[in-house]
Amino acid sequence: MSAITPMLQQYRSIKQEHTEAILFFRMGDFYEMFYEDAFIASKVLDIALTSRDRNKDTAVPMCGIPWHSADFYIAKLIKAGHKVAICEQIEDPRLAKGIVQRKVIRIITPGTYSETSQLNPKEHQYLCGIHVAGKEAGLAFVDLTTGDFRITQLTLESGQANLWEEVEMNSPSEILFPMSFQLGGVPAAGLSAMVKTPLEDWIFEDAYTDKLLREHFGVESLEAYGCAGRKLAIGAAGAVLHYLYQTQKSALKHLSRLSYYERSNYMQLDAQTVRNLELLSNLQSQQRGGSLLEVMDRTVTAPGGRLLREWLLKPLLNIPEIQARQDAVEELTGRVIERGILREELQQVQDLERIVSRVTLDLVQPRHLLSLKLSAWALPKIKFLFAKFQAGALHKIANELDTLEDIAGWIDEAVSDQPPLLARDGNVIKQGFDAELDELRSLTRSGKTAIAAIEEAERRRTGINNLKVGYNKVFGYYIEISRVQAAKAPPGYERKQTLVNAERFVTPELKEYEYKILTAEEKIAEREELLYQELCRKIATHTLRIQKTASLLAVADTLAALAEVAATYNYHRPQFHDGNSMKIIEGRHPCVELLHPSERFIPNDAYVDNEKNQILIVTGPNMGGKSTYLRQTALIALLGQIGAFVPAKEAHLPLIDRIFTRIGASDNLVQGQSTFMVEMIETAYILHHATPKSLIILDEIGRGTSTFDGVAIAWAVAEFLHNNSRVRAKTLFATHFHELTELAITCPNVKNYNIAIKEWNDEIIFLRKVQEGAADKSYGIQVARLAGLPAEVIQRAKEILNTLENNSFDLRGKPILAGKSEDSGLVQLDLFKEDNRLEVIETLKHLSLEDLTPLQALNLLADLKTKLS
Repeated sequence: MSAITPMLQQYRSIKQEHTEAILFFRMGDFYEMFYEDAFIASKVLDIALTSRDRNKDTAVPMCGIPWHSADFYIAKLIKAGHKVAICEQIEDPRLAKGIVQRKVIRIITPGTYSETSQLNPKEHQYLCGIHVAGKEAGLAFVDLTTGDFRITQLTLESGQANLWEEVEMNSPSEILFPMSFQLGGVPAAGLSAMVKTPLEDWIFEDAYTDKLLREHFGVESLEAYGCAGRKLAIGAAGAVLHYLYQTQKSALKHLSRLSYYERSNYMQLDAQTVRNLELLSNLQSQQRGGSLLEVMDRTVTAPGGRLLREWLLKPLLNIPEIQARQDAVEELTGRVIERGILREELQQVQDLERIVSRVTLDLVQPRHLLSLKLSAWALPKIKFLFAKFQAGALHKIANELDTLEDIAGWIDEAVSDQPPLLARDGNVIKQGFDAELDELRSLTRSGKTAIAAIEEAERRRTGINNLKVGYNKVFGYYIEISRVQAAKAPPGYERKQTLVNAERFVTPELKEYEYKILTAEEKIAEREELLYQELCRKIATHTLRIQKTASLLAVADTLAALAEVAATYNYHRPQFHDGNSMKIIEGRHPCVELLHPSERFIPNDAYVDNEKNQILIVTGPNMGGKSTYLRQTALIALLGQIGAFVPAKEAHLPLIDRIFTRIGASDNLVQGQSTFMVEMIETAYILHHATPKSLIILDEIGRGTSTFDGVAIAWAVAEFLHNNSRVRAKTLFATHFHELTELAITCPNVKNYNIAIKEWNDEIIFLRKVQEGAADKSYGIQVARLAGLPAEVIQRAKEILNTLENNSFDLRGKPILAGKSEDSGLVQLDLFKEDNRLEVIETLKHLSLEDLTPLQALNLLADLKTKLS
């Protein structure tokens, strides 16, 4: 340490306390990084790597960025999964004796990043805490940018599958867990991008976390938050709060509410179902385009967009709550003019949740306060508009909406109408708000006028007409009198300098003015900062009011958006009942129908229940619309339970507790799982967790293995769903295995449906209409022709198909594709058709030759021959 400079000694000392983060070390107008941090940062940020003392043997690698551009570079490091510790100078370098004092004022991590300009405004930025003990797990999610703080506790299923499903559904950027917790069971899909931060085990302990949370919320007990006895959830929440205190180094006053939720109070959607139904992103590119969220998101505010996303992932299980939302959507749909005006006014409202969070975190800039003021100005009209509606949910908004007029008034009085981008740039506070600030500004603006006034006043007082006030850097301001007139200098004039032809003096008044004028700029900056901080602290004391207003506006925006969708795309209100039957008339897929606006989407009916129509076997060719039909049925059920109208002429729906999907197939190479293994794991999960109130969507089970194995598994799965009273869920089963249509013979609750096809000159026309009955063909060769396979391949495929359909198999069960067989006299038996050959074989198996007479043997042989003929 003695061989390096005091500054680098200071750097090393601070870095030792923050080894997990890249240290932004403030040096004047730059943040510098040294040693290993410099190597990492220069590569991620694409900036030059240089060195300090480069001509010496002790050259230190370094790189740096301008402090005013830090937000841009921090965003890149956070996106790359790094943490950043901001180390500032905490004393004025001009006043420092020796090395300038520095300390870390904030640590920015992926889960605590709060620069809203770099975040998706319609998605939460969650930090997650996980605490597991035995078969129980506690979870906490906090969005530092909005103040959203929620926790839950659950019983682990299938190892830890439901734990990671809940984590993935909330998409946190960072997860916290005890060091003793093993992350071996974390699924790779969806969670690989999350930064994983272990903390010491004691941080999750009951006594510490309970006390920490009670002190933060200022309560004697956490029972009011609904988490009494939920020790693991409290442990996770306390650990998250501890981490935020350590990294943000602030009071976190905007974390004012803690909400406990039970996952069982909502329709449960596993991560696979969210992906398969394309709720948030499409399956091809994993982007928002083509997803249900894109279709439904007509929100005009960021909080509304975040709330809609939450509603889609948490459909309700309470009919009165669903109907309350439906009433609001119905009224908003019918009142077109009022809805349009309301949405225009809502567009004036900025992201109040994230603005007030920045206020409490001391990160707010003048433009945020201006946005808060302009938003508040729009609230009285919004409140007035909602007062005209009758629906309970809308009337509640009118009654409870706080218009924040006092807060808007404070900002309007204090903050300039055109403030700078950053508070440190000055001229934030309005002229006339503070007399002391106005005087300081007056000094800087009218310096020459003030000097001229002093000069004129002294001439009149002394009678010296050639007296003048001057300035130089050595003596500052002075009064200059010619040597001839110098004797007339009055008492109080202090001689400062003698020249050949003049004397220079100073007076107490002039020195006072000099002090004011020379320190005015510095004092202006200090005074503005003080007034700005006072205003922010005043606003921060009303955080709860602003958050409640933001919450009500988010509900208003989301309901209005659902109404806008219903009106635009001709959706209708579904009816809910306490039974088990689902009846959909002319249902449509909300996303697919918008892909080709010039083409008419063919609507279809669906009727499924837990009795005679429990399992619908849907057959038909690829591209015919089977998957669309299955998905649209599930999406209509889901949309209905968030309180939205649905893309159907009519819908009578039961409450669905879970939607399960098994669609498509893909390898999970990271975990060494084949396509078929992934398919079977997902199918097993469904069979273990489905209930009679569930809706199951199965698309092509068994395709990942051989045909006979696939048919056998698919058949057994369908039988299990049909016969097991614990499950017996409503099921839509699309398949290319036509043998499965024969389930309707042995299982009374199975019904066959197919996608209508029109054949014309060996070609097919997709009619997209679902009709009762089984498809008689797969039309695979026709689809292959449409895909552009060469004509000779199509012709050869027809020949092979004809051979297969005539049951030409050799001894090993292989089709005789080349017109000859290695084995003669034997054919493959059809598993699903009655065949006398089975009886012949069984007879021969149990035959006792030694007990037969010659005549009996001849008669038996004749009988067997007859059966085979």
